[in-house]
Formats: sequence, C-alpha cells, structure tokens
Amino acid sequence: MKNVLVLCTGNSCRSQLAEGYLRHFANGKATIYSAGIETHGVNPRAVAAMAADGIDISTHTSNHVDEYRQIPFAYVITVCDHAQENCPFFPTNAVRLHHNFPDPAKATGSEEEITGQFHQVRDQIKAFSRQFVEEHLG
Repeated sequence: MKNVLVLCTGNSCRSQLAEGYLRHFANGKATIYSAGIETHGVNPRAVAAMAADGIDISTHTSNHVDEYRQIPFAYVITVCDHAQENCPFFPTNAVRLHHNFPDPAKATGSEEEITGQFHQVRDQIKAFSRQFVEEHLG
C-alpha cells in the first residue's frame, strides 16, 4: 500500500481538502496523510465546504510534518508555494509533486463571497485529487 502525504503551511484548509478527496478517490488504494510545516487547526469553513460536497473531514486533525518522519511515503504533494519553499528537510525517496492552490482562509468579503471562494478552491483540489489518483494510484 502506498503512502501519500499532502503538505501545506498550516494543515488547516488546502491540505485538509486534498486529504479528504484523495481518500475518497483512492478508495483504499493508498494511505493518505496531511500535515503542515505549522499547525493551525482544521478550518471550520473547510469542513463545511467538504460537507457541502458530501465528504466528512470533521474528524481530521491538524498535524505537523515532523509527526510523519518515519513513514515511507511514495508521494509528497505540496499544495502551496510557502510549504514547498519552507518545508524542513524531509528525508524520503518519495516522488515530490507541487500544485499551488489559492488560500481560501485569506478570502475576504461577505460570508457568501468567502464561502464561494472556499468552494472554488475545493473544486480545484477535487479535480487535482481525482487526476492524481487516476495517474498515480490506478
């Protein structure tokens, strides 16, 4: 079984969304983890955005990358430029992939506009996750 790590800055939004979709699309073909170079807690708006698409991430936790140093990852996916540029040395033979997604936690405007931005990023991550599973996990 392949191990996949999704990494972002705070492990609160983008990596949590990706973990949820990767688990969904992989359907047991891989073990999916997410972490941050910091931990900010899981963003309630990320939980709500996923729930609106039928994916429950309400039990996810915000984890630090150091917690997973001993796991042999097949893939490490960074989902923000900051994590890619600032990730501490992570000894692994994993294939490293990167895709920068906008940070929905920085969304501004009315509640409706912020929700819309969360849904937009969610949908981008959903498409990325589906494609990743098809290409790399069969």
